[in-house]
Amino acid sequence: MIRILAVGKMKDKRLAALVVDLLKSTRPLAKTEIVEIRDSDPEREGREMVDRLGSSRGNQLVVALDEHGDAVTSVDLSKLLSAHGDVAFLIGGADGLGPAARERAGRTLRLSSMTLTHEMARLLLVEQVYRGLTILRGMPYHRA
Repeated sequence: MIRILAVGKMKDKRLAALVVDLLKSTRPLAKTEIVEIRDSDPEREGREMVDRLGSSRGNQLVVALDEHGDAVTSVDLSKLLSAHGDVAFLIGGADGLGPAARERAGRTLRLSSMTLTHEMARLLLVEQVYRGLTILRGMPYHRA
């Protein structure tokens, strides 16, 4: 299962529609869900993310998304998805991820060296998850 825990709601209807469309394509390939965390302050958001993640036991990988994280290619992301039973991605709000969320993460990745809005980060992540899953299945979506 792939879970995306993201702070805030998608306010831009155009971006939200793109996320919904990509999720429709992604869900036949892997169970995928987005959990929205109420926008407040990073500490409270981080604690809520950790609560929603549940136990740290098992085969779940928690990945924090941050502009200072490790750079990975789409192929690297596909390998990460295949190596773990469950993956949870954490997307912070305007003020970033809280300390509890950062500490819970086993990896920190960046989608870009540039700062992205949390809505753009969500769209980009869902697209890259879809791309990674198509790479694993040998589907023609990814051309590299």
